[in-house]
Amino acid sequence: MKIFEYDRTSAYEYAKKWAFGRNPAFYDFSRIGGDCTNFASQCIYAGAGIMNYTPTFGWFYKSANDRTPSWTGVEYLYNFLVNNEGAGPFAEEAPLDKLEVGDIVQLGRSTGDFYHSPVVVSVRGGRILVAAHSYDAFNKPLSSYSFAQARGIHILGVRK
Repeated sequence: MKIFEYDRTSAYEYAKKWAFGRNPAFYDFSRIGGDCTNFASQCIYAGAGIMNYTPTFGWFYKSANDRTPSWTGVEYLYNFLVNNEGAGPFAEEAPLDKLEVGDIVQLGRSTGDFYHSPVVVSVRGGRILVAAHSYDAFNKPLSSYSFAQARGIHILGVRK
């Protein structure tokens, strides 16, 4: 398996195109728990170009009823990306000041529960702007969200 660069420009362009819309190729989970991690996964897929079809613990979407928990679940996406040693994107947890376009920020409560996965679309002078679904946004300052904690997920590359 070879390691390829994550295409941050493609992830950004996807986020820009679909931040205020829904790609008909993917189910909209907004009314059943939220669409943020589904949207984040779509952006990552746009930059990675490959899914991991390992049942249960991989990262893929075939349909609303045929997908892994990591495609749409905040904690599951984190666990997949930081532990993935197989096909697809892989990442590390990183401080917010180390994030780049196409990376993910996960917002959490003081209890340690993480509940939102916005996509980084700009980093300028320490100011992070994000795109997200459920409450659709593009170029929204991360600082405008209310959260007790945030963790960065920096995508290191893609295995094919």
